[in-house]
Amino acid sequence: MKKLVAEFIGTLWLVLGGCGSAVLAAAFPELGIGFAGVALAFGLTVVTMAYAIGHISGCHLNPAVSVGLWIGGRFDQKDLLPYIIAQVLGAIAGAGILYLIVSGKSGFEIGGFAANGYGEHSPGGYNMLSALITEVVMTFMFLIIILGATHPKAPKGFAGLAIGLGLVLIHLISIPVTNTSVNPARSTSQALFVGDWAISQLWLFWLAPLVGAALAGLVYKFLSPNDA
Repeated sequence: MKKLVAEFIGTLWLVLGGCGSAVLAAAFPELGIGFAGVALAFGLTVVTMAYAIGHISGCHLNPAVSVGLWIGGRFDQKDLLPYIIAQVLGAIAGAGILYLIVSGKSGFEIGGFAANGYGEHSPGGYNMLSALITEVVMTFMFLIIILGATHPKAPKGFAGLAIGLGLVLIHLISIPVTNTSVNPARSTSQALFVGDWAISQLWLFWLAPLVGAALAGLVYKFLSPNDA
């Protein structure tokens, strides 16, 4: 239960910090954070939670991460579904808090609410194939980073930084394409509040990250040195 609560809190923070920076700070050009600031915010949520709850739950914060670690032989199958449920609920709670904050502004309209999308809902107007390729490849690389940085033979104490910086880089690449998911829980939380098109496109932001994570788990299992 402590692990699940930690995953709930961590994923809540990821959504509130990452999507919150996009919905709040990035909405004001004079603040100047732009795509780079949003990318950094997402990375910082992971870095801070890695050191806060990594020793409790492993700090997955993402169903794709849990699946990739399971396929890579680093995570027990019996914990997979409970982790995913806790992550999705935490993400929804984070989106709910964000909604309560932003709806307090006069003239509030929900707009995109940092939801993920393709076609006309892609920040750069990229089509479904571009979005699919981007999400698969970015999640694949994210899991390679995670599996490598947390390997017993990797340098100790730096996994959180490597993973967080990896997520920053992923956002810098893919925000223009899909608004960056690589995380089905994060996508679900925003889509539930936006509804309509965000719900209809949500399938891609479950399928692609899970495929990318599964492939990374298989590849790293092949590449990985012995744990001993």
